[in-house]
Amino acid sequence: MGQEAAVHIAGNVIYCRGRWTLPNLADLERQVEALSWPEGSGVICDASEMTALDTGGAVLLQQSLHAAYRKGPEPRLQGLRPEFAGLIQLVGAQRVGRAAGHAPVRSTLGERLEQAAGYQWECARRGLTFLGESTVALCRVLSHPRSLRLHSLLRMLHIDGVNALPITGLLTFLIGVVIAYQGAEQLRKFGTNIFIVDLVGISLLREIAPLLVAIVIAGRSGSAYAAEIGTMKVTEELDAVRALGISPMNLLVIPRMLALVIALPLLTVYADVLGVFGGMLIASGQLNVSFGEFVSRFEEAVAVRHFLIGIGKAPFFALIIALVGCYQGFQIRGGVSDVGRHTTISVVQSIFLVIVFDAICSIVLNWWHL
Repeated sequence: MGQEAAVHIAGNVIYCRGRWTLPNLADLERQVEALSWPEGSGVICDASEMTALDTGGAVLLQQSLHAAYRKGPEPRLQGLRPEFAGLIQLVGAQRVGRAAGHAPVRSTLGERLEQAAGYQWECARRGLTFLGESTVALCRVLSHPRSLRLHSLLRMLHIDGVNALPITGLLTFLIGVVIAYQGAEQLRKFGTNIFIVDLVGISLLREIAPLLVAIVIAGRSGSAYAAEIGTMKVTEELDAVRALGISPMNLLVIPRMLALVIALPLLTVYADVLGVFGGMLIASGQLNVSFGEFVSRFEEAVAVRHFLIGIGKAPFFALIIALVGCYQGFQIRGGVSDVGRHTTISVVQSIFLVIVFDAICSIVLNWWHL
């Protein structure tokens, strides 16, 4: 056979000869499939005439030995060169590891519930730890304002505030139009056209505008926080930041948190104005309520407390969005796919927690008759 790769059986001995390397694997696989494996004890695999071996050849040899093992006792490998033995052991260890990793593990319902509860408890513990670290870092910055990274704060204000003006303004304007248009159909039936001001003003200022702005910012900025911090963690930039003695909390979390706390109330006021303006246009076109009548009724019917309640909820929405986005960024452990997964989680959790907080506020304010 010379240097040609070959495998054949004589009695209870399997002879492996030639170069067991990648270019010869196709021919070797055909030879292995055509073999009639010996049965019984004392099967020997003779590799003394094997002249070359790479990872592909080692894998095929392991598969051949495994096929022989299914016929009877495990074959004994002999004559293998010392430089090939380490590669065979490495491939065999990886094969065993994969087999062990994919072995099905059966667990009872109680064990699965216990594992789920343990996982949720661990997530809650990590979340509370991050919340505590963020609170300590924020208090430290507020007590020493010079430690605040003003450049990062202004950059995040521009990104999360100024750049968000078009999308938030357009959406709230359209929502004001929709609310007024749908309400006009009902109010016209009873001749109570002027009450379109109450409907648009109270609903937008108190609930819809703050909630809509928070949802938009959660999808826009919260996801960006998770993706940016996660990417920095995957590329080991966070390790470099820590090596330089810089706290990731002060560098990444606090500027984003403060920027969003400042920007979200301002965006809410901006959304209130455009949403009411959209309702005003529909009231003028559909219900013959002029701009002057609308403004006059607005001053009478819409109390200042509705505006203050909506603005008051915005900073808390901002804290929820910033903390959840940054937290999910720091939880990334894997590669790019893990970045996408945690980015999605950050958006879903932010929107969920914002809506839950808004519902709690509505219940409490109703108890207080506000």
